[in-house]
Amino acid sequence: MKALAFAALLGATTLGFAVPAMAADDGAATATIAQAAAALAPNRFVWADPQVDAVDPVAMPVTVVVSLPMQRAYVYRGETMVAAASVSTGKDGKDTPVGVFPILQKRQMHRSNLYNNAPMPFMQRLTWDGVALHAGNNPGFPDSHGCIRLPAAFAKKLFETTSVGTTVVVTDQMVGDHLDPMLLQTEASQANQAQLASLER
Repeated sequence: MKALAFAALLGATTLGFAVPAMAADDGAATATIAQAAAALAPNRFVWADPQVDAVDPVAMPVTVVVSLPMQRAYVYRGETMVAAASVSTGKDGKDTPVGVFPILQKRQMHRSNLYNNAPMPFMQRLTWDGVALHAGNNPGFPDSHGCIRLPAAFAKKLFETTSVGTTVVVTDQMVGDHLDPMLLQTEASQANQAQLASLER
């Protein structure tokens, strides 16, 4: 049964579709999402969040984790992985900074102030000096000027799921199928409190 669920999920993943949440065994569903995430081709994603379309006032908080060595973005609801996508982060000399960042600003359609007015659909700003999550060219390896480029359909769903202040972790570590609380307890986390405070001005 798990093999069939994984095959169906992987089939949908290769097309870049969101897939329905799997019921019953959340642990098995999370493991299946993590397995599908490991096999993602460039510009593909998997999404199986049961709360994404539901109105739930007590929904678990969302955290986004970007693993630079894995070139993946993972979405966790509480500590459970509910989505993943291939990404393209900063190339050599334009490295994506590691740290814990609050989303500072969201714009459905934004253009770069630094790079020839380049389009940045579903932009979610992580730093005031130009690093953001956004839809863009996603070859599956580091190729950006520091931003985190996402598959377009994934970027749209992520934009609809997050809020200003949502935590985004960018790490140079490998990432597992459950959110590691230690990723949130770093010196970078303290350094970024000033950015979060700027939201309150």
